[in-house]
Amino acid sequence: MPDATDGAAVYAENCALCHGPAGKGDGAVAGVLPKSPGDLTTISRRAGGTFPVSDVLSQIDGYSRDPVPGVDMPEFGDLLTGDLVPVQTGADQFTPTPRPMAALLAYLESIQE
Repeated sequence: MPDATDGAAVYAENCALCHGPAGKGDGAVAGVLPKSPGDLTTISRRAGGTFPVSDVLSQIDGYSRDPVPGVDMPEFGDLLTGDLVPVQTGADQFTPTPRPMAALLAYLESIQE
């Protein structure tokens, strides 16, 4: 199973430019975007104290994303390939998830405040 260390590399390559090196929404291009990228360190807090794995997966893969006019967060197709690992998305529910995406989820969960 991938861990947060694996996910940190995926994050640096795919997310840090907009969301910043620490996930605070202050990436190098954040200032030129029509809407500031979200602070990824407060996902759990905004979700009532629990990291919402299914919601985060849906945002990353583009399956369920609230449209923001002028902002097109990329769908990370490259993360949607490779061997599948089970990711717990509910009490007794596991979703087969590409290893890089599972690693990214582990990293995002690890940076929650």
